[in-house]
Amino acid sequence: MQYRKLGNTELELSVITFGAWAAGGWMWGGNENNDAIEAIRSAYDMGVTSIDTAPVYGQGASEEIVGEAIKSLPRDKVQILTKYGLRWDETKGEFYFHSKDNNGKEIDIYKYAGKESIIYECEQSLKRLGTDYIDLYQIHWHDSTTPIAESMEAVERLIQQGKVRYAGVCNYKAEQVEEAQQSVKLVSDQVPYSMVKRDIETELVPYCLQNDVSILAYSPLQRGLLTGKMKAGQQFAEGDHRKDLYFFTNENIKNTNAFLEKIKPVANEKEATLSQLVLRWTIEQPGITIALAGARNAKQATDNAKAAEISLSKNEIDFITEELNRLSLVKN
Repeated sequence: MQYRKLGNTELELSVITFGAWAAGGWMWGGNENNDAIEAIRSAYDMGVTSIDTAPVYGQGASEEIVGEAIKSLPRDKVQILTKYGLRWDETKGEFYFHSKDNNGKEIDIYKYAGKESIIYECEQSLKRLGTDYIDLYQIHWHDSTTPIAESMEAVERLIQQGKVRYAGVCNYKAEQVEEAQQSVKLVSDQVPYSMVKRDIETELVPYCLQNDVSILAYSPLQRGLLTGKMKAGQQFAEGDHRKDLYFFTNENIKNTNAFLEKIKPVANEKEATLSQLVLRWTIEQPGITIALAGARNAKQATDNAKAAEISLSKNEIDFITEELNRLSLVKN
C-alpha cells in the first residue's frame, strides 16, 4: 500500500481509502453488517488504514459498523474520515431530497450546517464510532442557509477541543473552498471524480494544487459502471439509487464496456482486474491524493486494495487517457 500526506499536514492516508457508504445499506439496496465489518478488517490487513463514512449513510448504521470494525485495531493506525451537514432527524436548513431508511420508513434529508448542529453531530459521531477524536471532519454538502464562516468556525472550535484533527469539505467548488479557508485551515475537498466524470479538472484541480488542498476522489469506479461487470439490461435492487442515473442507461453501459475492452490488455499484462486498473489510473491523475473505494465484503475490499500494487508507466497512462477521450456518454 502507498500512503500520501493530507494537504501539507503530517497525516497520511492510504491511497485506496475504504468508502463506507454502501456498508450502511441505505440507497444501495441493503447490506449485511457482518460482511461489511469483515470487509473493513480485510482492507486493513491489506494496508488500507483510512475509512470514510458519514452519519447519513444508513442514518447512523455505517458509522456504527465502522466503530465495530475498528474496535480491535490500534486507533493511532487508523484514520477516520466522517462528515456533518446532512440531517434526516431535523427539518432545519435546505431541503435536499426525500428518501426511505433501511426499514422502509419515509425520511426527508436536509442540508444543515448551523453551528449548534455541527457540535451535536460531532458528539453523535464520536459515540457511534467509539472514539474520542475524528481525524478528518468534512461538511457533506454546502448548506445555502448557513454562512460558510459559521460552519467552519464550529469545526475550528472542535479542533481546538481535540475532538477533530483536521477540517475538510465535500462537494465544494474552488470559490467555496477559498471562502472556507478564511475561517479554518482546510486540508481537503472530497468530490466525485472518475474516468467518466472529470469536470473538476478545469478549475478545482488547479486551485487545489496551488493551495496544498488534497482532493479525495469518491465514486472512482462510477458506482460500479467502470468495473466491466455491468451489462445492458442491468437490474438493480429495490432502493438502489443507480437505476435513475444516466450513467446506467443501456447505451452508456455498452459504450463504457467498449472502452474498457480497449484498455483490458493493460490490465491483463499487470495481472489485474479492470477495477484495479481504473483505480490506479485515478490516483495517478494530477491533484488526486486518494481514491475512495467501497466494498460490501472481504473479497471486494481485498481486490480494491491490490490496485495500489499496480505500476503504470507514463506511456500506459497516456494510452488509457487517449482511449478515454474517445468515450462519450449520453446524458438524459
